[in-house]
Amino acid sequence: MSQETESTQQAASGTRGDYSTRGAYVTGGAEFNRDTNYIEDRITADGRRGPHGEPGWPAEAGRYRLIAARACPWANRTVIVRRLLGLEDAISLGQPGPTHDARSWTFDLDPGGVDPVLGIERIQDAYFKRFPGYPRGITVPAIVDVATGEVVTNNFPQITLDFSTEWSAFHRPGAPQLYPEHLREEIDSVNKRVFTEVNNGVYRCGFAGSQEAYDSAYGRLWTALDWLEERLSRQRYLVGDTITEADVRLFTSLARFDAVYHGHFKCNRQKLSEMPALWGYARDLFQTPGFGDTIDFVQIKQHYYIVHEDINPTGIVPQGPALDGWLEPHGRESLGGRPFGDGTPPGPVKPGEEVTPGHGAAS
Repeated sequence: MSQETESTQQAASGTRGDYSTRGAYVTGGAEFNRDTNYIEDRITADGRRGPHGEPGWPAEAGRYRLIAARACPWANRTVIVRRLLGLEDAISLGQPGPTHDARSWTFDLDPGGVDPVLGIERIQDAYFKRFPGYPRGITVPAIVDVATGEVVTNNFPQITLDFSTEWSAFHRPGAPQLYPEHLREEIDSVNKRVFTEVNNGVYRCGFAGSQEAYDSAYGRLWTALDWLEERLSRQRYLVGDTITEADVRLFTSLARFDAVYHGHFKCNRQKLSEMPALWGYARDLFQTPGFGDTIDFVQIKQHYYIVHEDINPTGIVPQGPALDGWLEPHGRESLGGRPFGDGTPPGPVKPGEEVTPGHGAAS
């Protein structure tokens, strides 16, 4: 499961032969409430505990493996930040396929269906290695300690912040400042609204269990999108004049909006491509190295339309929408801004981590 598919609390009780993708994501008569209790361990520069006593693990090159499915927006964030900061050689990347069964994500795209580094068939194995019978969602992204095969953390909001602040010794030369101290208060404020109203807001629409719950979620989502449309009509990026953590968090939802949220989740007042500022902003980021080169539209659509069987019982994956617009000129340079500040763009995608040809935007 990913952070968006909360029903995998069922997974801990699944049997070895239970490979059903059937999952109940909608509770009749109720609004969708996300379980936000994650493994709060921190990977810090010196292994110190977190400020609230969270267990600490030291940042060491080669020690950890990031498990991040391309389909999942929450996992996609970690892949983008890892790439922007140049952490590819310090933290290896394992990528499950786009669908999962009732137990967890599987490494079905790897030879033999086994992750080549961890030697496991599903990420659930790393959770159970550390926490036998782990009762919560088996989620991605997750960071695994390679030597022990145990999950370290799946606390996705903290993972990317720690990549910026705790892994600085391993950043590439020219890595951007995605979470600069002088902007953190504003970034945190924007992130909070974007998470509650947009990142999670689309799921409140899609998994609403009543008309009332859907109507409320729909209203909140579009109020936030209108706020973002206005904000981004006068500035190139969400906070300051460079790309920050805030842009990464919004981008992964925008990249999925027309492909899945507009139709599958009924977020259909407008398409993203019908909102000039947001559409230009999304294209600007998509065309920036580190963003669009992580997006696999085929896997995204397969995940949502196949796994969410109670929303799409036929499992039919739509052909559209057309993707050529993502590469059209965006004109956002007229608003100023410097994408990487005093830094530089990341280089080419690491060999073996490229999006499958034909799965990205059409050229």
